[in-house]
Amino acid sequence: MKLSLSENIRSFRKQRGMTQEKLAEALGVTVGAVYKWESGQSQPELSLLVEMADFFDTSVDVLLGCRIKDNRLDAALDRMNAYCRTLDPAGLAEAEKVLGKYPHSFRAVYGCAMVYLAYGAGDHDPRRLRRAAQLLEQAKVLLPQNDDPRVSEATICGNLSVVWFLLGEKEKSIELLKKNNAGGIFSSDIGAGLSIFGNAPEEAAQYLSEALLSGLSCLLTTVIAYVFVFRSRGDWASAKDILLWGIGLLAGLKTESKPDILEKTHAEMLVLLAYAQAKTGLREASAKSLKEARAMALRFDAMPDYSLRAMRFADHMDHTAAFDVFGATASGGIDNLIGLLKDRQFADQWAETAADE
Repeated sequence: MKLSLSENIRSFRKQRGMTQEKLAEALGVTVGAVYKWESGQSQPELSLLVEMADFFDTSVDVLLGCRIKDNRLDAALDRMNAYCRTLDPAGLAEAEKVLGKYPHSFRAVYGCAMVYLAYGAGDHDPRRLRRAAQLLEQAKVLLPQNDDPRVSEATICGNLSVVWFLLGEKEKSIELLKKNNAGGIFSSDIGAGLSIFGNAPEEAAQYLSEALLSGLSCLLTTVIAYVFVFRSRGDWASAKDILLWGIGLLAGLKTESKPDILEKTHAEMLVLLAYAQAKTGLREASAKSLKEARAMALRFDAMPDYSLRAMRFADHMDHTAAFDVFGATASGGIDNLIGLLKDRQFADQWAETAADE
């Protein structure tokens, strides 16, 4: 709560065209008293505050300039996070106030835990990091209250692992991630911990291979999805750019051995590139991309292999199979993808490319 009494006395006095002497005379006090009030050196007694508010035709709270902060949970968390963005020390004090008012609220406890983690990570203060760990453990107990789909027990465990890592307990950090690695969500972190800090490079390779495959799948899906976003905007330049980036990434992971599932995905992305090229008038480039996509599709369909044994950099892929949602064969996947584009002219262009074989 902030007060602006001194400024308000001066403002009200000037609004009425009064000197300090005239106000002192009206209130029966000395000029020195008025001067000290307006300079903030002292404050009037309660009875004089009431008399002054009546004299200025206002209320005592307005005269005081009483501004009470919004201490509802949403507002308090927003304020706390704003402090956190600049690591303003006021953020920690705000967090303790929030915990004092909402000690059994998941949102409050988890939010404050993340504040302590941010500050503790910033200065590696073990007290703040341990406070973050304590609050994260408490948040797990309160998790049934959670209604934020971005937060789960795995999220909390991931943050706890960061705390233990920053506290120097790296083995504890890695083991916590291993126990909560459903779907390989922490494979990259586990692999990094084992290879960089754990002196276990071979064990790390298995986790890093999983992370590489998962990351690649996520990136390629994102690239293809973005093409449809850019299509809706008519932004064909961005569609071409992101496809060229994705194709380059994919090509860098392929080997010269027999085609595998990466070949199928490469062919599908080339078709989308051809579509973007056609939309920008690059007919020859579009035809070339389609021809290359057709050759890749036929090569894959002749000897379909859904493994990732030939993927560069990835170990332990002998028993891993992959798929995409467009279809089992490369040719069928391309047909389905073109159907989703709903562009008859481009569909005819692809049919002509296939007929030329």
